[in-house]
Amino acid sequence: MRGEVVYLYAFDVANEIATREVRHILGQPTSPFEPRAAHLLPRDVPLYRALTVEPPSNHTLAGQPLRVIIRVFEVGVVGFTMRSPFAVEQLSALGQFHQPRLDSGEPLDEFARRLCAEVCSSLGKSLVRSSPISQPEAYNVFCLADLDGERPAWEWLEAHRQAAASLLAEQPTADLSPQQIEESLRIRRSFTGRDLVVIDWDASLVVDRDGYFDDVLYVLELANVQLEEYRVMDERLDRHVERAYRDLEQPMSVWGRGPTRMLDWLRRFRVDATKLSDEVTHITKFFGDWYLARVYLGAQERFHLAQWRQSIEHRLGQLDEVYQVIQSDVYERRMLWLEIAVVVCFLIDLFGLFFWK
Repeated sequence: MRGEVVYLYAFDVANEIATREVRHILGQPTSPFEPRAAHLLPRDVPLYRALTVEPPSNHTLAGQPLRVIIRVFEVGVVGFTMRSPFAVEQLSALGQFHQPRLDSGEPLDEFARRLCAEVCSSLGKSLVRSSPISQPEAYNVFCLADLDGERPAWEWLEAHRQAAASLLAEQPTADLSPQQIEESLRIRRSFTGRDLVVIDWDASLVVDRDGYFDDVLYVLELANVQLEEYRVMDERLDRHVERAYRDLEQPMSVWGRGPTRMLDWLRRFRVDATKLSDEVTHITKFFGDWYLARVYLGAQERFHLAQWRQSIEHRLGQLDEVYQVIQSDVYERRMLWLEIAVVVCFLIDLFGLFFWK
């Protein structure tokens, strides 16, 4: 069996990246990703094209050269696609690639994080409100270009169900129940007998006898980017909702800057979070290739992207409630003090009428 092992990394590095200002990354000119026009119908439907650059690499993995492809997304994500060829006798031999290390001994995760820091330094002022580089969203893809025999890909999968499920679940074959095997292989897509995509939570298996995996890998990368952004937004919203409730419990001065500052902060954060959520969703709004659209829908289901989006909307709804409560409280307090001021002025006026002559 011949093919490639592919590692996808998505790092949230900023609130936004001004991609129109990015001309070079690590000294290499950038260009938007262009999918192959194989069965793209209709062709006027746009597909989000991230800025892409492939710098020269002298790193090796399991004795094979490692390709490093860098993509920059407007939603504030830097993505890495690391690809290395392999040739094995059995599918089970690919299990060694789940915890990859470069031949130099450096874990691939650490290498990706170090490379991300270099890319962020190269992007410079294009990063809008940059954030610290945290744990990335990582995903493995096993791409096969050569199967044993010429039978259709789905027939090959049926003959290797246990080995494929074991590879995707990172578990020995003997430990997997029939139910788990079925669940690992449940989400699969195929266009012809020469291609197949099986999508699981931690890894995917992609078969293409033509050896062209770029389009499917790009769709999986977009889904992985969305998962990273939804996860980061959910964590931020959790922290900010807790902070808003905590601040709400503190006594607030009517004429002080505390309530006004909190309202300004909530207003800006609500706008930023809503805008980012919409942009993350829109990067996969259109697919001209219906097969790629089906692959994305499979990834969306497996990654629970709809549930993540619902969680974001729920947190935003909570922020709206806090915002309305604070705004109403400030308004009522100010109206109370205005009424008191009117009464005081009225009493002064009465005092002046009767006693000030």
